[in-house]
Amino acid sequence: MEAQLGALDVVAKFGAKDDLNTDLSKPLLDAWKEACASPTPSTIVIPKGTYLLSQATLEGPCKAPIELQVQGNIKAPADPKAFKEPKWVSFLHVENFKLFGGGAFDGQGTAAYKREGCEKHDFCSNLPINIRFDYLTNAMIQDITIRDSKQFHANVLGCKNITFESVTVSAPEDSPNTDGIHIGRSDGVKLSTQISKLATIVFQLGMVPKIWTSQEIKTWAGQFPGTASDMHFEDITVNNVSCPVLIDQKYCPWNKCKMNEESNVKLSNISFKNIHGTAALPEVVKLVCSGTFPCENVELADIDITFSGPNGPAKSECKNVTPKITGKQNPVACSTPVPANPTPTV
Repeated sequence: MEAQLGALDVVAKFGAKDDLNTDLSKPLLDAWKEACASPTPSTIVIPKGTYLLSQATLEGPCKAPIELQVQGNIKAPADPKAFKEPKWVSFLHVENFKLFGGGAFDGQGTAAYKREGCEKHDFCSNLPINIRFDYLTNAMIQDITIRDSKQFHANVLGCKNITFESVTVSAPEDSPNTDGIHIGRSDGVKLSTQISKLATIVFQLGMVPKIWTSQEIKTWAGQFPGTASDMHFEDITVNNVSCPVLIDQKYCPWNKCKMNEESNVKLSNISFKNIHGTAALPEVVKLVCSGTFPCENVELADIDITFSGPNGPAKSECKNVTPKITGKQNPVACSTPVPANPTPTV
């Protein structure tokens, strides 16, 4: 993929270097400033190569649509102490934005896990998120790889009409904190992604610091009342993830809630469609809803996820929910009894 005619090339025009010694931050921010001030649509190009980026906040509002075409491999500093805030790349208050190009954002998280001792702790919130998408309207994230984050791979907050298409989220198999895409307080989110190893997609209904699953919805046991609806997961491939399809309304991290109480969050209009691949544990589908407010209008359609480990067979568990079943179901939907006291996810 070549740079577009008239595009703002961070190397040719703004002096960026792909030598892993020169910080990409200033050239990228200078290009963004020019594009954001332009009254006509602009495309910023990061050509093929490997770049070091210390940190960048790319902020609007801007006068016209902006595209960021990332062809290269962008690497974060390996040392977590290089970050003053728990974020690496942020897009904020932008309308009509597109991020694409076949490149990658590499958080170099492996070094952080070892230095920070996160393998021994459940909460590593001070480490930086690879990419934040905050308060974007009409955004497309396409053909981008987000890998090896020190914390969440991506966070979506307060967005309207944002689409993830052909986005790959990946982390090392032994990574202690491999959350994929966290989504909160957003409308019109569409996902079509490749999830590798233990990465996740999470619709947030509260703080979810560590998850080992793919598509999931979690609410705390007990806690305050609320509602969440119209959440849809479609056309997703999973690769060796734990509990790929999950609703857990008995979520109780760090034992900071009352497990004998039911969740007070009402969930409705949820679908899991065309999800296929492999699971790391037997619990392939686990829908554990609130006994006080059972889930309504939940659909499982064309689920085909295999498990071949020693603790099989694969399981599909349902509690306080009667989902609509369509298409292929592997494992058979809701075929495994749920224990009286199901083990909460962490």
